[in-house]
Amino acid sequence: MSVKRMKRTYIDANVLIAAFQGESAVAKRAFMVLDDPNRALVISEYLRLEVLPKPTFHNHSKEVEFMEAVLGAAAEKVSTSDLLAERAVELACRYNMKAMDALHVGSAVLGGVDELVTMEKPTRPICKVAEIRVVSIHSNSEAD
Repeated sequence: MSVKRMKRTYIDANVLIAAFQGESAVAKRAFMVLDDPNRALVISEYLRLEVLPKPTFHNHSKEVEFMEAVLGAAAEKVSTSDLLAERAVELACRYNMKAMDALHVGSAVLGGVDELVTMEKPTRPICKVAEIRVVSIHSNSEAD
């Protein structure tokens, strides 16, 4: 009998934000990823940097609690490093990505994850990356 391996999934900040904001179909797709028992979430400090400062500054305690709960439940954190920064610059140049997207993709690549899940439209540069599987749940019915 074989044991099913967990799908290691790096989540983009917009997935967490969509889940918290609770907009019906969008939130449902985000929660399908976050609550999937067959996924192990992988994060980086860059994800924390994107989702915690504003709600903390504005005293949105429910949002901070939500983000910290998800981030704390993550199975693995990819460490920042000079190598990661170099990889992010290379990726940003190759795909015309925004800096934070390149840091997320670089983290996912160096973390050796199975996929990166984002709410970005499939036409965005982050979704064109060939180095790792990127799944856009922007308009899909679910992430597989």
